[in-house]
Amino acid sequence: MTTSSSTRSVARVALGQFAVSRDWQENADTVVRLMRDAAAGGAALLVLPEGILARDIADPDIVLTSAQPLDGRFMQQVLAASHGSDLTVMTCIHVPNGRGRVFNVLVTVRDGAIIGSYRKLHLYDAFAAQESVNVEPGDEIPPLVEVAGLKVGTMTCYDLRFPELARRLAVDGAEVIVVPAAWVRGLGKEAHWEVLATARALENTCYLVAVGECGERNIGASMVIDPLGVAIARAGEAPALVFADIDPARIAHARAVLPVLATRRFARPELAAPAAATTAAA
Repeated sequence: MTTSSSTRSVARVALGQFAVSRDWQENADTVVRLMRDAAAGGAALLVLPEGILARDIADPDIVLTSAQPLDGRFMQQVLAASHGSDLTVMTCIHVPNGRGRVFNVLVTVRDGAIIGSYRKLHLYDAFAAQESVNVEPGDEIPPLVEVAGLKVGTMTCYDLRFPELARRLAVDGAEVIVVPAAWVRGLGKEAHWEVLATARALENTCYLVAVGECGERNIGASMVIDPLGVAIARAGEAPALVFADIDPARIAHARAVLPVLATRRFARPELAAPAAATTAAA
């Protein structure tokens, strides 16, 4: 039997915004500290930025040289810190694909185990950047994860510009969408971040939790947008741990007064076949 939204409890989310260094051990120490502080603050979910193994704006190949498998030393430390805890942690690391490139993997951790993973679908080949040089895209829609009784969908950074993925997650039942990111600075880019995050929340009547890296190249500006497009928590450009409450009653209210999911005329979005497969079939 499904529990009604009126009887479900408010869940606290923590946004762990930080500047990623080029040293994976330093970043692991930061993650473990943020996990401890988020749990102490009563959070059920901690969201961290994208690409937290290592970052160096002078070394574009660092995603290759710093990549670690999901059972590597970085994740071993995160999993050890998670053991025995109800706190769910979501973040992204680069994982070798065995073919000279990496996957950008969003991992979900709870109680010492990886309970979900998603390989980034849309790579940042835009604004003179080309993520696909070193990163291979995934080919599967991310499954939902249950956190504190809420259904949570995941996207990664550039995915935010593709409304089909957010709509698919919402149609599949997502009440919260989490977006770890490393949003690059540039003319108008912070406005893009805010507009897109707000749109994805409002058009799907869900909470959107977007957490950005805040180093030399990226904007930070982490935020939580509620199901009616209201920003209920924000961080600036510096490291921060920000808390917000996710209220199931707010989701139910939004979907009652703005029933866009129930009254939509389009079918559930489906992932297109990879270009190579499409060409071969033609």
